[in-house]
Amino acid sequence: MQKSISILGSGWLGLPLAEQLRPDFDSVNISTRRNDKVALLLSARLQPFIIDIDNITDNIQPFLQSNTLIINITSKNVEGFKNLIKEIEMSPVKEILLVSSTSVYPSENRLCQESEPLDMSSHPLLIIEELFNQNKHFKTTIVRFSGLIGGKRHPGRFFASGKAIQFADAGVNMIHITDCLAIIGIIIKRHIFPELLNACADTHPSKAQFYTLNALALGFNKPNLSDKNTPSNKIVSNEKLKKCLNYQFIYGDLMQLDPIRDYDLTV
Repeated sequence: MQKSISILGSGWLGLPLAEQLRPDFDSVNISTRRNDKVALLLSARLQPFIIDIDNITDNIQPFLQSNTLIINITSKNVEGFKNLIKEIEMSPVKEILLVSSTSVYPSENRLCQESEPLDMSSHPLLIIEELFNQNKHFKTTIVRFSGLIGGKRHPGRFFASGKAIQFADAGVNMIHITDCLAIIGIIIKRHIFPELLNACADTHPSKAQFYTLNALALGFNKPNLSDKNTPSNKIVSNEKLKKCLNYQFIYGDLMQLDPIRDYDLTV
C-alpha cells in the first residue's frame, strides 16, 4: 500500500475519485474551498484541506506531502497555477495527473488527436498544460476529458429549460464518469507518466439524437433544434488512450447508456 496521494479538487469527479483510491493508500489528501464541506470529507475518511490556488497559504505544503498529485479543478487562472507549481517544486510530488479538457481543440470539421500542434494563445488551458509539461521537477500526464456525464450530471436535463440545441446535426464528444474514474485509476496504478491522452467515448451520435433520447427518458419534451447549419463536426479521437492503457471503454457506445440506470436521479 502506498503512503498517500493528494487530490486538488473535491467536486463531481474529485470526491468519487478519492473514494475509489482510498483503499490503495494510507491516506488521501483532498482539497476544498468550502469550510462547510470539511465534515463531509472527514466522514468519507479523507484528509481535507482548505485550498484556493488564487490565494495560496502555508496550508498547501502539508497537503502536498505525497508522491502523486491529481489536479482536478475548473480554474483557468494561469497566475494561480504558476504559484501552485512553485509550491509543488518544494514538495515531494514527482507525478502529476492534470485533468484538462478537449475544449482546447478548435471547433473545426476534423478528427482531433493529441499529436496536432495547437495555438497556446487560443485557450488558457493550453498555457497551463505547457507550464506543467516544461517543468523538470516532476512528470505530468495530461488527460483531456470530453463532455462529462454520469452521476447527477444527466444530459436529459441539459436542454430542459427549452433552450434550443445549436448545430443539432454535429456529433457529441462525451465520457461517462465511470470511464473517467477507471482511466485515472489505471494511470495512477501503472505510473503512466508523462503522457498526453484524450478521453472520450467511442461513438459520436448527433446532438439531436443523444439529447432527445435522454430528455424523453426523463419525461421532458423533445428539445428544440436550431435550424442553423452545422459549421463543423469536431470529433475527438480516443485511439491513443485505448492503445496506451490497453483500455476498453465501459460506456463506449453513448446511445447504449441507460438514461435511468446509468445515472443518479436523486435530487
